[in-house]
Amino acid sequence: MTAKVSVDPFKIASVLLQYPTVALFDGLSLLKDAASGCDAEARDPFGLFLEWMEQTPPDEVARHYVETFDLKRRCALYLTYYRYGDTRKRGMAMVRFKAAYRAAGLMPFERELPDYLPMVLDFAAADPRGVKLLREHRADLELLLRALRETASPYEWVIEGVCACLPKLRRPDKAVIERLTETGPPAEDVGLEPFAPPDYLGGFRGVVPPGQHSLGASR
Repeated sequence: MTAKVSVDPFKIASVLLQYPTVALFDGLSLLKDAASGCDAEARDPFGLFLEWMEQTPPDEVARHYVETFDLKRRCALYLTYYRYGDTRKRGMAMVRFKAAYRAAGLMPFERELPDYLPMVLDFAAADPRGVKLLREHRADLELLLRALRETASPYEWVIEGVCACLPKLRRPDKAVIERLTETGPPAEDVGLEPFAPPDYLGGFRGVVPPGQHSLGASR
């Protein structure tokens, strides 16, 4: 009997949060097998999401992805956006991500900002520094999860699986969530260009180049 290969749940989530290409659909059986090896807290929501992908036409999944992540800012896949919006402070916050990548000897793709969630998840699967970044942005992940639930998006199951692999919300996290739920991300009219997501509404897709959704890939 072939032994089941253990795959980090953050790696699985990284793949599932990328734009749904043909290669992603071709690898659904591999993803299901990988997800089945996760702890129940992540295995169950990942399983629900993969079941939805199997039962939904690819073009419908792709359309839902664009409508959710490209056209709804409250469902942004950029972790610093929730707390800092399009402000100068956001640029300073992303320095933390860049420093973590450099400390690990990694270089993120230039076509994405360093706080792009699939890329951070990929990093977390390979290095404890990435996990630390996710923990620091636990409140932001919770805001994304709540927004996905409000829109009844199946992608809520992917973020639920991610959150299940992280510590529970702390009191400071809950305070941030309460504040941002009422006010939303801050806005600023000056100095936005360097820090706004590139081609935000068009959406740059993919930490891994198209057709390379390998669960075993490393950066």
